[in-house]
Amino acid sequence: MRDSSLRATKREWIGLAVLALPSMLVTMDLTLLHLAVPQISADLNPSSSQLLWITDIYGFAVAGFLVTMGTLGERVGRRLLLMLGAGAFGIASVLTAYAETPDMLIVTRAVLGVAGACLAPSTLSLIRNMFPLPAQRTTAVTIWSTSFMLGGALGPVVGGVLLEFFWWGSVFLLAVPVMLILLGLGPFLLPEHRDPHGARVDLLSSALSFVAVLAVIYGVKEIAKHGVSPLSGATVVMGVAVGYVFVRRQRTLTHPLLEMRLFTVRAFSASLTTLLVTIMFLMGVQFLIAQFLQSVLGLSPLQAGLWILPAVLSGMVTALAAAGIVRRIRPAYVFAGGMVVAAIGFALLWGVTEDSGSGLVIAASVLMFAGLTPVSALGVDLIVGAAPPEQAGQASAISETANEFGGALGIALVGSVSAAVYRNSMSDTYPDGVPSGADDTLFAALEAAARLPGEAGGHLADTAREAFAHGLQVNALVAAPLMLAMALGASYLLRQVRASSHEEEPEHSRLAAEPR
Repeated sequence: MRDSSLRATKREWIGLAVLALPSMLVTMDLTLLHLAVPQISADLNPSSSQLLWITDIYGFAVAGFLVTMGTLGERVGRRLLLMLGAGAFGIASVLTAYAETPDMLIVTRAVLGVAGACLAPSTLSLIRNMFPLPAQRTTAVTIWSTSFMLGGALGPVVGGVLLEFFWWGSVFLLAVPVMLILLGLGPFLLPEHRDPHGARVDLLSSALSFVAVLAVIYGVKEIAKHGVSPLSGATVVMGVAVGYVFVRRQRTLTHPLLEMRLFTVRAFSASLTTLLVTIMFLMGVQFLIAQFLQSVLGLSPLQAGLWILPAVLSGMVTALAAAGIVRRIRPAYVFAGGMVVAAIGFALLWGVTEDSGSGLVIAASVLMFAGLTPVSALGVDLIVGAAPPEQAGQASAISETANEFGGALGIALVGSVSAAVYRNSMSDTYPDGVPSGADDTLFAALEAAARLPGEAGGHLADTAREAFAHGLQVNALVAAPLMLAMALGASYLLRQVRASSHEEEPEHSRLAAEPR
């Protein structure tokens, strides 16, 4: 009878579909812009610095405001914050689409990022309240998590189609009907929830969290693009130092912006660690695979996006299957099994060469997504389920911040290894008479090859593609055994953790009872 009273109805499941749409759009917006960069450059003529901010400011704003918005939703109401974020996202999307100057585009992209930070933790924390029955919540969170993956994969496909027939601003107008649906149906399908004992948001803590997150992610992205430098290193160190001050301050506040005691819950901290490492490897290697498909195999962005879809679909299927399996066995074994499958996928990349075609790369991607998507989805479910209901917004924000950190750190580390291997390979077989700088990146080498006459250009292009493929092989050589090590680590760290779908005294009840 208790389960029957808690069981979600058709209204909640329709509400979940409404919540999945903006979640998918937030990640899709990250990839849509990259396809539109050539048209934006031709139309607005931004400087190199302006173009850098145009591409990065959205992700920076999302990551920087996640923790603040997660806590703010608990204070003012999660549905209210979601509606405000949806309205701001729709308006900013229109302004972005019709931006007339690079500076205007930077500002509107920043507003989009702040609005996106309102959407992500609000949707996940509302799911925490809409699906109180743990077994149903696991399925709901899995569907919500896979919507993020689907958004990232559909971005190149949808963007490629739109840019084929319309101007660059059309990719941003895609958000308008989605936000209108959310604004129209949200008040009727989504419950309101706020912490009745919540105090005002500590502005100093909010500023500290923003600076810490922004500095670390900015520094990591700079390392990924240009290698380690005094500026990028100092930025990361500054971010870590500010983060330390932030943590110290939270321990002294009666109503902290982020409840640090959450990290003492094993299900929360172990799942967060696993989620972070999973996203690092998945996003980092997938970043190289996207470049391989386009620059080595010569596929268009639209074709590359279509080839990535099977991998995303495999991840969605295995994630939904894992949501049922985890009701019977502990998450540790589901996590370990997924990482072993992913290790096999990484191992397949050892055989990738410039002449191997797309089949081997796609097969490896399918196994990687099939193995790691369930780990990511179940990790988010354990993180949110481990927190008390009144702190679901904070837990949601932390999981989303881990996604941002993991993605940025993964691209930086994997990209740095790939770049080092590429330069080393090119230095060993560098053709004579080639312009300087062609050994820095594959893109520069292909541009130089196009300007060289006769066989020299073809030789340079083949050498550069082979060097890039070698970098992908080395990353796979590192990732495969590390995935196996992570499988053992997850088995150990989560060995005592039961899935939220098991009926037992939740660990967050102990947390709520403990005095500060």
